[in-house]
Order: sequence, then C-alpha cells, then structure tokens
Amino acid sequence: MAEEPIRLSSDVGTLPGIGPRSRPHFVHLGIATVGDLIKHLPLRYARHLDESSIRDADQLVPMQDGAKSQGVIAVRGEIAALRAPPGPQRGGRSRIEATLEDDSGRVRLVWFNAPWLKQKLHPGSRGLAQGEAKRFHGYLEMINPKWTPLEEDEAPSAVTAALRPVYPASEDLSSQKIEKAVAAILDSAVPLIVDALPEPIRHARGLLPLGESYRRMHRPSSEAEAKEARHRLAYDELFLLQLGVMLKRWHLRTTASATALAMSATIDERIRRRLPFTLTPDQSRVCAEIAKDLGQTTPMNRLLQGDVGSGKTAVAAYAMLTAAAHGAQAALLAPTEILAEQHVTNLRAMLASSDVRIELFTGGRKTKERAAALERLAAGEVDLAIGTHALLAEGVHFKNLAVVVIDEQHRFGVAQRAVLRERSSRREGEKAQSPHVLVMTATPIPRTLALTVFGDLDVSTIRHGPPGRSPVTTKWVPPQAAGEVYRWLAPKLAAGERAFIVVPAIDPQGPDTEMVLADVQTHLEMLSRGPLAGHRLAAMHGRLPAAERDEVMGRFRRGELDAIVATTVIEVGVDVPEATVMIVEHAERFGLAQLHQLRGRVGRGSQPGTCILIGEAVTDEAQRRLQALVDTTDGFRVAEMDLEIRGPGELVGARQSGLPPFRVADLMADLDLLRLARQDASELVAGDPALTRPEHQLIRKKLLHSYGEALGLADVG
Repeated sequence: MAEEPIRLSSDVGTLPGIGPRSRPHFVHLGIATVGDLIKHLPLRYARHLDESSIRDADQLVPMQDGAKSQGVIAVRGEIAALRAPPGPQRGGRSRIEATLEDDSGRVRLVWFNAPWLKQKLHPGSRGLAQGEAKRFHGYLEMINPKWTPLEEDEAPSAVTAALRPVYPASEDLSSQKIEKAVAAILDSAVPLIVDALPEPIRHARGLLPLGESYRRMHRPSSEAEAKEARHRLAYDELFLLQLGVMLKRWHLRTTASATALAMSATIDERIRRRLPFTLTPDQSRVCAEIAKDLGQTTPMNRLLQGDVGSGKTAVAAYAMLTAAAHGAQAALLAPTEILAEQHVTNLRAMLASSDVRIELFTGGRKTKERAAALERLAAGEVDLAIGTHALLAEGVHFKNLAVVVIDEQHRFGVAQRAVLRERSSRREGEKAQSPHVLVMTATPIPRTLALTVFGDLDVSTIRHGPPGRSPVTTKWVPPQAAGEVYRWLAPKLAAGERAFIVVPAIDPQGPDTEMVLADVQTHLEMLSRGPLAGHRLAAMHGRLPAAERDEVMGRFRRGELDAIVATTVIEVGVDVPEATVMIVEHAERFGLAQLHQLRGRVGRGSQPGTCILIGEAVTDEAQRRLQALVDTTDGFRVAEMDLEIRGPGELVGARQSGLPPFRVADLMADLDLLRLARQDASELVAGDPALTRPEHQLIRKKLLHSYGEALGLADVG
C-alpha cells in the first residue's frame, strides 16, 4: 500500500518517529498537525558546546556580590549535596538546591517547580549545568540551569558550524525530539505552504517568500538568515491584525449610522450642573471631543483612557446624559457587580431630583425583577441601563439605544463590545443604526498597543486628575516582614484610618496543592485572632451575594468597619475616600497594571495613602515588576513598564480580547515594522475595502479565519 503523502493537515502522530505514545506530548504543546509543527518555531539558537565553552567554577563571574556572567555559560562537575525542602514554599513554588563541585570550587544550583529533578539528581551525579551565573551573598549561583547528565570522563558533543534550534519543550518532550520531528518533514512541508500576502506588498517590502521563511527559521545557516526569516513572519502577524482593524474601522464608518445627538449650550450647562464637581480642563476637553462625535451620524468609536482616579466616570455621565437629553437611551457596561452597583448609587445621587430613570442589570437579580426591568428597557421606560455581562445576555433589547459606555474595556474585549452594538442595532434605509460607543480604561494603553488592537478607536486621554488627591507611597517588603506590617497597621486603624487587605484566593487550598496562598477566610481569622485583634474586620469577594457585598461596603464607607479582607473584586472603581492603606499579600502573583489599580483604591480623600506590597520576587521579572510600583505612581509609565517587562499579553492577552497571541512579533522590538504594516494595510483597504478582488481572496480568507470572530468581521464579508 502506497504511503500517504504529507499534508499540512496530516496528523502529527503519523510522522516518522512519532507514535501513539509520543503524540499526546506533542498535542500538549499545541502540535496536532504538520502545520502546527512547522509553526512551532525555535525560541533561540545554540551551537554545540566544546571544551572551550566550559569554565571552572572559580572563573564564572567576578568576585563582587551581585555580579553576573556574560550570557549563558557552562560548568561541569559532580553533585556534592542535594536539598529539597518538603512541600511548597511561601509563594507556592517547590524548590530544589544542589551543590555542584569541580576541582576549582563550588556552584549552588537552584530549580523552582521542577520536582522531577529529585529522581534524576543525587550526590555523586556528574553532569553539565548551563545557565547564567551570579554571585549572591558570596556564593556562586545558577537559577533554573539546564542540566545534562554525563558519564565518567564523558565530554560534551563536539562543536558544529550550523546553528541548532532550541524549541519550546516540556518535561515529556525535549527540544531535541521536536528538532528531529521537524527535520524529518521540513523539506516536504515547505512547498505546501501557501503565501497569502499580496505579491506587490511582498516585493515592495523586500520580504522572503513565506515557505522559505519557515525553512530558514528551522534550519538557518547563519544568524542573519534566521533574522531575515523572523522579520517576514513578524510582519505577517502585524499586517494581518492591522488589516482586520482597518477593515472594521472602514466598515463601521461607511456602512453604519448613528443618531446625531447635537450638543447645545443649554444641554451642556444642564449636564454640568448635575455633576458633583467642576470639570477639570482635561475633562472639559475630552467632553468636547465626545460631544463633537455624538453630534455626527457616523457612530462614535472612542477610547477614553485616564489614570486611576482621574475622573473618567464624570465624562461617561456627560456622554450618557447627552443621550437622555435627546430622549434616547444609554447603557453602561461594568466588569463587576460591585462596580455596577456603585455606578447606580452615584448616578441616582447625582440625578436625585431629575426625571432620568436608571435601572440596574446584574446576574444577581431575581427572575421576576429582571423580567420586569427588561420589559421597561424594551418599552423605552429606562433612560440609563447600568449592568454587568447581564446586559450582553440573550433577551436584552433596547427601544432606542444611542450611547454605550464600556467601563474597564480590557475586561471585555473587541468581540463583546461588538455584541452590545449589534444587539441594539436596527436598519434604517440602507444603513444599520448603531449606538455611539465610548470605552474607558484606567490601565493606560501604551502607544504601541493603541496602534494594534485599539486601532479602530479614536483615543481621548485625561492626563491630570481632579485637584486635592493625596499622593500614595508604595513600599515592597518580603513575606517575613508581614507581621511587622500588621503591627504598624493596628494603631492606624485605632486612630480611625481604614484599610483594604487583598489576598489572591477565596478558599483555602488543599494539602496536596502546590500553591499555598493566603485566602480570604483563613487570613481574616488569623488577623482577627492576632495582630488586628479587637478591630472590626469583614470579608469581601465575588461569591458573596450582592446584598451582602452592599452591606459590607456600606458599613466600611460609614466607618463601622476598620478593614476589609478581599480578593481583587475591589480592584476597579471602588471609591471610599477614607481608605488610606492598601496591603497586598503575595504581590508577586499579580500583574503590574492590576497592582496599580489596587493602589488606586487608597489616598482618594484628604489623607495620603500607603500601599504595601508583601511579596517574594524569586525571578528577575517579578523583582522588576514590584520595584516598578515603588518607583512610580504614574499609570502611563506603569503601563509602558508592564509592556516592557511582560509583553502585551497582560494588557491585551487572548483571554481578554479574544485575539490569538503573537507567535513571533514583539511590539516593543517591532514598532517600526508595525508602522509599515499599518500603512500597507490602510492602503490595501482604501483600494479594496471589502477585499473582493481575486488577488486578495487568500488574504481575506486568512484574515476571517484568524480574526473574524474576535474583531466582529463576519458582517464585513
């Protein structure tokens, strides 16, 4: 029987050297087909080590503390001692320590979360440790080095001239096995790769053919070849996303229509009179930008960014009340029930003596109440609808929705804001009637990201918050100083100050779990019996019924509670001016932007705030992240640093935005390439807005497959 020809869709289990036992290990890494294997690109390239690459222990780094080796180096020796403390350590990470000796000295090897090494290492084991070395408290140390066992007197492999790919691998599937699998099918698979990029763009930018780029990524003859191949693949990712964004922007602005809500001096004056404070110059400028958009029949599609406490909610109220002034409806979508409830409370207080009708829509409402509220909404008897994801549910209909505000847009993403827009759309003549959309974020968007996922939005920025906000001092302390922190807090609570204490878990973890984290109830009991005994404490988390959360927050605001032990349910929007202290346990487990949000919950009144991060930074990244919070309170700088340290995943990860992550492109390193891709995508859409020309069918098909759902492009074609 003739052997089946290889296709990009062929199952990886049918390839030479990969049988039923190995296939699950490939699938675990996202490699199910030949196409997946070709797309599984090397992390880096290495040359085989020869004897000249191996150092004696005493030659690894200079003698001074804190000194680091120049890149990855190797030391060969024997394990003299091994220590694996039982159970997970504070921070939830298992740890193995070994002492490696050669004739010149010793190196301490430390591995985190690698429990399988206990079976592979023992005193007397000989091997080669590869990694970056540094001098720490007088000791030479390697963190998470690569370990290669060696037989007695065995030397490492001889050096080869070619670069060798190092692939993302797992405990069960080594880089070498992936390399072998790729080598077996690369020459057969490359000719099958179809290049969807329009030929004129490829030639104009001097880009390699797509198949050749993949061949060079897996089998480069030089670093320059690998770099040229990476350039092409990074361009493809950036171009495809930009094409989707430009197509959506064109479609929205040319095929949809909105109700024009003209702003007059009378309406402007009436709205400002309702606001609880005079708008700052920044807020007034942004309101003018929004008013201009609302006055057009082209739907507004605007991003409002401003730091924590900069007064975005007042601007949102201005936009919604503009709709109400014209007899139309407005909706505000919030990420949590607590924030939705707070918006309703604040708006009702602001509009107490007006005829504006406000309704709350959350998952916690009783069925009968919800049904009655939905009827009022559909009948046009609700002016401002405030809710959570419940506003996105089936069966939610508006009579005349003119303005949609989405608070903390990174919690929803492109697809979900499209759902709300489409739910409220209706057809009038040739054009669909869509609401004006304002999305808000207190996590400022770095310019690089503003050009990508948010490229379909116009951007307004509030740089300066209202006057009178007190500065927040941020301190980072190790876990062993936690007791001292709470002893410092106790007299402050006794003097009338209030505190948030944030922990990462709601429930206690079982004895078998690797993650030993502070949870709400256990931490509350520990504090109540120990350093904060006698003070009034309560728990807060997302699983509490809405009525109970309201009651706890009400008591906290009124000063009937001294501190709340909570999860990050209080991260966004919770406004208690009297709260002056924020303590975050296991701070290393939170993102930089999230920690900045939590810090923004304190110092909102006349007294200065203090934020204390209790965390163990066992990696360089965690150390940089926590130190960044100590160094600056500027949310715009925090956002840039978050992007620098951890890349775009935290700000626009696939989970939040529905967009697949970049495999190759790096928004920090490829900003110039991003600008080229944006220019090319813009020109392509300008010339063929629906991508209907025959030469654009391949790129259109690839675009809809990759980003159609995430960007809401189904209606485009």
